[in-house]
Amino acid sequence: MTMRKAVSFLTVAALVAALGATVGCKKKEGGEAAKPAGDTVKIGFLGALTGDVAMFGKPTLEGMKMAAEEINAAGGVNGKKIEIVEADNRGDKQEGASVTQKLITRDNVVAIVGDPTTGITKVAAPIAQKAQVVLLSAGATGPGVVENGDFIFRDTLLDSVAIPACIDYFAKDLGYKKVAVITSDNNDYSVGLSQTFRDAAKGKGIEIVADEKVKDGDKDFSAQITNIKAKKPDVIFFSGYYTEGALIMKEARKQGLKANMFGGDGLFSPKFIELGGPAAEGSMSALGFSPEQASPVTAKFVEAFKKKFNGAEPGLFDAQGYDAITLLADAMKRAASNDPKVFKDALAKTKGFEGVSGTITIRDNREPIKSPLALLEVKGGKFALKAKVPVKMD
Repeated sequence: MTMRKAVSFLTVAALVAALGATVGCKKKEGGEAAKPAGDTVKIGFLGALTGDVAMFGKPTLEGMKMAAEEINAAGGVNGKKIEIVEADNRGDKQEGASVTQKLITRDNVVAIVGDPTTGITKVAAPIAQKAQVVLLSAGATGPGVVENGDFIFRDTLLDSVAIPACIDYFAKDLGYKKVAVITSDNNDYSVGLSQTFRDAAKGKGIEIVADEKVKDGDKDFSAQITNIKAKKPDVIFFSGYYTEGALIMKEARKQGLKANMFGGDGLFSPKFIELGGPAAEGSMSALGFSPEQASPVTAKFVEAFKKKFNGAEPGLFDAQGYDAITLLADAMKRAASNDPKVFKDALAKTKGFEGVSGTITIRDNREPIKSPLALLEVKGGKFALKAKVPVKMD
């Protein structure tokens, strides 16, 4: 989708009220003199705008720009306007590293939002940490991200939180007992998500009856489905992305396997439904956002998004990209500073932030806890809310 003029909708004055133009030098927290800066606060976008995972990057950027436009219309942050600096890493790890370096050394960003994928985030995080620039991923859900240091954050519902909650729901509400696991073993996100599922399933009355491996880019899944069909699972847990997920379900239906698919946010894309067709019906994705959430903040965001994008509904990455910018702006305001060495501490103390994707608290390890969890199901050719699954906020 192309960017259009922003629609003013959320009351962001409380969040981004201008603290007065900052001219020359002022004192940071702790008494250190800040260097003079320009009229903008630069925040970099790290994600794919082309390639296989552009379906995650493009909406993240949409949400970021939408938030920045709103904040700037209300006066900016600490007297400065937010400028989004974008580049396309094409979903490639090496290019992700190059883009991260460019954003830091050439564009002089104070923060980076991205990457939406775990693999590239894990490449970018040590670079941002060494440069002391805040990196906040609006999509990476796997392990090994914030461990890189105290400048690294994310605002997405973690696999380690979402998967146990979903397993409880499956076992207690849907009566599932047997699960087939499929992992894309050349995909960091998929490998981590599958292990999270295996660990969370222990002691929950869920039996993993098959544990198959595939690779990103595979086209033929007949052997894996043949093995799985013989085990008669209640559901297929696929930890990879939408392209392979859709093809797996087409093969499953071709072989007469009736079990539906369940996965993380890697399945959440219109392309999953487009590629899978009728075979995608009944498949489920666990997300930290649904347009059908009842929150007033979410409802306002959805309404404004529809006006901005000709009736289109926002998805997970639109919402989390939006929340990433508003979280950063909120931290800068509370710190009274646009210096990442200062506002990172305020960001780490975020509690009960009412984002459009849910209520967000940053825990002591800089990991987010967010509620509610939205379990979406493909129904009638689109994703619809199947259940709001409670998440423990401790």
